[in-house]
Amino acid sequence: MKTMLLIAASALLAACAGQGDKQEQSTPDQVQAVRDFIEVRQLEEVDAIASGSRDGWESIEDWFLIYTGRRAYYLVVFGRRCYELSDNTRIVADQRWESNRIRARFDTIRGCRIDAIYALTEAEVAELQSLGDAPGSRS
Repeated sequence: MKTMLLIAASALLAACAGQGDKQEQSTPDQVQAVRDFIEVRQLEEVDAIASGSRDGWESIEDWFLIYTGRRAYYLVVFGRRCYELSDNTRIVADQRWESNRIRARFDTIRGCRIDAIYALTEAEVAELQSLGDAPGSRS
């Protein structure tokens, strides 16, 4: 019995050791393009944004999302790839300190902790949405 437990534990340990960290894997070109966009544009970071029932969002490679509020647009950055944005079978309840505000470093969207929030203009939203597209492919 002890031998079986030892073999099972060794197999489990070997399987876990071979997985590696998803965050350390190379990021796609579009993810790097968004990070470059943040640096080049020197986007203004905000600590919190107002949220409402009519707000929406659009995911960018599960690392970022464009959050559309009543009167403004924001780029939300996650500290890890947020698979829950595109996988509806893994929806997790959000953590919020205040029901009508979303705060960076404390709150979550679909269970993923928000690292940073940046204010965007309409032109910047259009540019972010077209990152990675071939020239002339968007109308």
